[in-house]
Amino acid sequence: MINFFLKISVFLLLSIWSCNPSTPKEAKEVVNKPNIIYIVADDLGYGDLSCYGQSKFETPNIDRIATEGMLFTDHYAGTTVCAPSRCALMTGMHTGHTFIRGNKEWKPEGQWPIPDSAYTIPEMLKKEGYATGAFGKWGLGFVGTSGDPNRQGFDRFFGYNCQRLAHNYYPDHLWNNVDKVILDGNKDRGTADYAPMIIHQQALNFIRENKEHPFFFLPLGCTAC
Repeated sequence: MINFFLKISVFLLLSIWSCNPSTPKEAKEVVNKPNIIYIVADDLGYGDLSCYGQSKFETPNIDRIATEGMLFTDHYAGTTVCAPSRCALMTGMHTGHTFIRGNKEWKPEGQWPIPDSAYTIPEMLKKEGYATGAFGKWGLGFVGTSGDPNRQGFDRFFGYNCQRLAHNYYPDHLWNNVDKVILDGNKDRGTADYAPMIIHQQALNFIRENKEHPFFFLPLGCTAC
């Protein structure tokens, strides 16, 4: 298993909003909650972006996001491999306490699920009125298990449930919440259905559909995309 990503984490319009206990209730209700976009990039090194000092090439789109949002310089992956690092990200726990300690497989597909008792970032944000969506590679529990993204606070998930299958740009299927999406164009080693683009379009749809109220949008990078 290749080493997990250095998480390049960019928040758009992110702020920590708080109200003084003496603030009138009416004032609290008019506080605008920011949309949160947290980008997780797999196998992207700290020096691979020009906003972090890369001089051999430029990454203007990500640089613009960094300029308009927050740029972290002391932010580390939870551990060196995918599933436990993602568990650390979802729960805020370090790997001495996380539920997932390695990339243990789960039959028929995916990795060992995080338990129902896990309290995740999307669960917290849903209580604050956020729509929540994750797009890309999950790797924290198969559909129907306790680790199913829909059971861990996400209103919408689209992408690879299994991180191992995410090594392929042209898989035979993806997942739309609990529905298996068959990619007919990739049968018999076909390459008609490019998974990263399909996931990208679904992610844009989520943003468009939720533009009128606060949303938490988590693009989860995968080795193939």
